[in-house]
Amino acid sequence: MVRAGDASAGADVFKSECAECHSPKQGKNKKGPSLFDIVGRPAGTAPNYKYTDALTQGKWTWTTDKLHWYLSQPARKANPGTRMKYDGLDDPKQLDDLITYLGTLH
Repeated sequence: MVRAGDASAGADVFKSECAECHSPKQGKNKKGPSLFDIVGRPAGTAPNYKYTDALTQGKWTWTTDKLHWYLSQPARKANPGTRMKYDGLDDPKQLDDLITYLGTLH
């Protein structure tokens, strides 16, 4: 599914919802892994980040649809044991904007 989001608005969503734990910069991990080049990357594979089994055993690739699925309720969507303590983003417009922004990080 093609999602029509606004990358500029998505950058604002990232700052308010994601930036505390994730960096958009290549190789800069925080509490969570860097989200640089996330779209198209297999889950659990950001360099130099220690993932839980919840993501390494998921065996999926971060497509825009998979990001939409996951970011709506991360703790419920990953296998049990994820460290991500984020309830999810339930506003469809903000979610589309965020995912569009994440697609620019490469």
